[in-house]
Amino acid sequence: MSATAIEALARDLRAAQRVLVITGAGMSADSGLPTYRGVGGLYDAGPTPEGVAIEDALSGEMLRRDPALCWKYLTEIERATRGRAPNVGHQALVKMAAHFKRFTVLTQNVDGFHRRAGQPDLIEIHGNVHGLHCTVCDYQTLVENYEYLSLPPACPQCSALVRPRVVLFGEALPSPELQRLETVLREGSDVVLSIGTTSVFPYIAWPVRNAARAGLPTAEINPGDSEVSQLVKYRIRAGAAQTLASLLDLLDRPA
Repeated sequence: MSATAIEALARDLRAAQRVLVITGAGMSADSGLPTYRGVGGLYDAGPTPEGVAIEDALSGEMLRRDPALCWKYLTEIERATRGRAPNVGHQALVKMAAHFKRFTVLTQNVDGFHRRAGQPDLIEIHGNVHGLHCTVCDYQTLVENYEYLSLPPACPQCSALVRPRVVLFGEALPSPELQRLETVLREGSDVVLSIGTTSVFPYIAWPVRNAARAGLPTAEINPGDSEVSQLVKYRIRAGAAQTLASLLDLLDRPA
């Protein structure tokens, strides 16, 4: 971990009023969750036993065509969260928010850990695996785990298919979350942090690229390389939890 980079980032943060934090699967790695596209991740094992890519199994088209197959792999994602909890990195981000006029966390994670930690200004751009809703009627519920669900689950009100409130491959991002993100981007941010993400989606990389072009402070906390690694002002090759705990400690110290 680069102590110098963290100290310099803390100085830039102290001068900021509006901060945007972007998190990916690496944010939850210290909670014991897989990084999906990282070593040993869910998307690293090649085709599923059914002979389809995991991205196809977890697609909107597969949910319509073969709900049982799609739900099989949705359950794998949910199962990884069982018995897990937000880590010190999630908690550090919650406490950091008090230092700023606006502190927004944009997460790709569907584990719900930022919400459980109490993050006050949170955009779950890919949804939350614990929220379920009917594909036909207005039924919705919150499920801590899928262990007791009949798969694929049927709506208790109309018997139609129930699905998690997550964005599957090939589906559009949710309009309310997109509108909130557009508002944040329109207002602008003084510092943009990218944490634990490969930044392969344009809407995840763009805020960092835009801030870097404008000469604003940007940082990446990630052991591996990403699409924005060469753009950021501060490149911190370390895990999220301990780095954020150290950063919070610096912010909490008297100036």
